[in-house]
Amino acid sequence: MKRSKFTLSAMGLVLLALPVMQGCGGPETKSESGSAANGSINLTMGAWGNPAELKVYQKGIDAYMEKNPNVQIKLIPTPSDGYEQKLLTQLSGNNAPDVFYVGDGTMSRLIKNQSIAELTEFLNSPDSAAKLDEYSPGLWGVAKQDDKYYGVMVDCNPLVLYYNKKLFQDAGVKLPQEYFDAGEWNWETFDQVTAKLKEAGKYGFVQEKSWSGMSSWIWANGGKIYDEQGNYVLDKDPKSLEAVKFVARLVQNKQSVYAGSLPQGQGVDAMFLSNQAAMVAAGRWLTPLFSTNKSLDFDYIPYPTNTGNKTEPAAVATAYMAVNKNSAHAQEAMKFLSFYVSKEGQKIRLSETGNAVPSVTGIDEIVTANGIPPHAQYLLDARKIGVAAGSPQQLDARVAGLSKDAEDIYDLMLLGKDTPETTVQKLAAKVKQKIAEDKQ
Repeated sequence: MKRSKFTLSAMGLVLLALPVMQGCGGPETKSESGSAANGSINLTMGAWGNPAELKVYQKGIDAYMEKNPNVQIKLIPTPSDGYEQKLLTQLSGNNAPDVFYVGDGTMSRLIKNQSIAELTEFLNSPDSAAKLDEYSPGLWGVAKQDDKYYGVMVDCNPLVLYYNKKLFQDAGVKLPQEYFDAGEWNWETFDQVTAKLKEAGKYGFVQEKSWSGMSSWIWANGGKIYDEQGNYVLDKDPKSLEAVKFVARLVQNKQSVYAGSLPQGQGVDAMFLSNQAAMVAAGRWLTPLFSTNKSLDFDYIPYPTNTGNKTEPAAVATAYMAVNKNSAHAQEAMKFLSFYVSKEGQKIRLSETGNAVPSVTGIDEIVTANGIPPHAQYLLDARKIGVAAGSPQQLDARVAGLSKDAEDIYDLMLLGKDTPETTVQKLAAKVKQKIAEDKQ
């Protein structure tokens, strides 16, 4: 799943009013979980997602409860836009769920304030259904620090572009796949295509302010955000500035539309489903929703490049599952977590029209098996070379609050209030400031 933050369909928050009971030997807590009189264990799981995604999550929950009839797990959904703040509030009030999804931009904050359990010992124990050597090493990102594990990737979501075939055909434009096959899926083509789609009364692309939405364009131009020594270099790299200018120009010319400028409730998914935008960037998480619309003919394509190569690295959005340090049933919560993120758990959740790509090896076929969409292989190709938040090429996630601050700076540019040059300088100053604060 995203994560990096994307606009998703809103859902109401469902809170349980269950009495709290302390497990034998467990820490005192105000968690909603508890033990019933018959000895069963009640756990709660927090997550964000659109309605189709929630059904995917429930598959993993149901499978665990079937194997463990003494455990009852309640899924508590929260709208993505308010998820981080809600979780932080719950944790500070000692009433957060037992296990919960954590976005890549939130993980460092939770590690620093010690509100989540360290999982290293458990993950290396026989009780863990998850095996550390089954995960792609480059995906751990910020969840692994100093050889200690604080969360596990529930799966992963390499970014690709979704495109609406009908909008291209109606505008008299070749499909992106045709350009890609000819070795012409590049920035010049993207510029021309989005201009023609604009002439046809459509937006060519929906641009977001997230690290994944911006960094993928920078890498598509051969640019760098951090160098090999971990130094921030975006403001010194001409290719990076060129990419930021390219994105800003497309939005200014209305070939792309900035997601943050859309009316309330009109998100990336709605723009695509309503045939207002021909392309959006996302991982697999939009596929379950889009595939339910039988009149929508869509496919994937990699980001266009400006380097002469057919593909370049793009962002890999990762969400982690973590355990509330104050859970009354921390051991059972860890067992459930390890099953949910294990090879078996991911296969159960991600088969058919799942919402993500496995973060474990050995089950890639579940992404391509049903042929939805035809070029699902592009997700797996993107995972091989992609970049997760907290990786050396994208260190922002390792500094609490930096990813959010960067989004706020990009927001001003995409709204037309700052130039690309000013934006790059603001980013450099903010990185310097936040790193200094983080070391205090």
